[in-house]
Amino acid sequence: MEKQSSIIEIRIKSLGDLIDAVTPAEPDAKTGRRRDVGIYRGMNDPDWPLLTSLDQLGGGKPPHMKADVEEHVLRNFIRYSRPYLATASVNEWELLVLAQHHGLPTRLLDWSYSPLVAAHFATVNGKLDSDRVVWRLDWQTVHRRFGLPELALLIEDIQKLFGEDEPFTPWKLMREGAARDFACMIEPPSLDSRIESQSAVFSLCSDKRRSLAEFLADHDLADALTRFIIPAAEVARVRDQLDLVGMDERLIFPDLDGVAAKIRRYYS
Repeated sequence: MEKQSSIIEIRIKSLGDLIDAVTPAEPDAKTGRRRDVGIYRGMNDPDWPLLTSLDQLGGGKPPHMKADVEEHVLRNFIRYSRPYLATASVNEWELLVLAQHHGLPTRLLDWSYSPLVAAHFATVNGKLDSDRVVWRLDWQTVHRRFGLPELALLIEDIQKLFGEDEPFTPWKLMREGAARDFACMIEPPSLDSRIESQSAVFSLCSDKRRSLAEFLADHDLADALTRFIIPAAEVARVRDQLDLVGMDERLIFPDLDGVAAKIRRYYS
């Protein structure tokens, strides 16, 4: 029997460990640079699965309880958000990204190109005696498995790649599902300074009733995920190192909310 792939797990004790772990051992043959192509997500509970905000709607225990209200949630956002939108969205996918960015429950999952941004989110809040985790997703491997270009997909690409006789819209995905299983990485437009400063990207999955890790495992892609575990005893060290290099709320939330959040945490 062929052995199933499994999620890779690495324990780190410092920010330097994390940087070393994600830096390719050899330069890229084409560019000559050692640049990682993964995307990262930081969480303050290593036991919590990779659930979208839609998965967690209703409390998340068990998850996916409110999966069927996905369309209603977005329709209401469109209805009530209109007075606050300075410009019209390019298409419905941009509206979905905008909704996710402002906290609406969607099937999108937040990631970042930066492991430092992910480490920031992993080391703020959470229980003092709890380990933390930085997830890494090898999205190019995922794209290859599902026959997608090894490129960061723009929202305009989604309509073309998964549409057959007509454009593939969020409404079509919600009502009819996808013609085939897929997971992909979307690079959103820079709708505001937070998306830019956080190097934000999103993953999109055709299945809204499994966590991303479960979905990938079912397609023998578990090893596209890596978990960098920060032991509870080292969380404060990593947090202080992040502050030393300026990776804090002022950078990640470049507004007055970020300034206040940084000061509040720093003096707590």
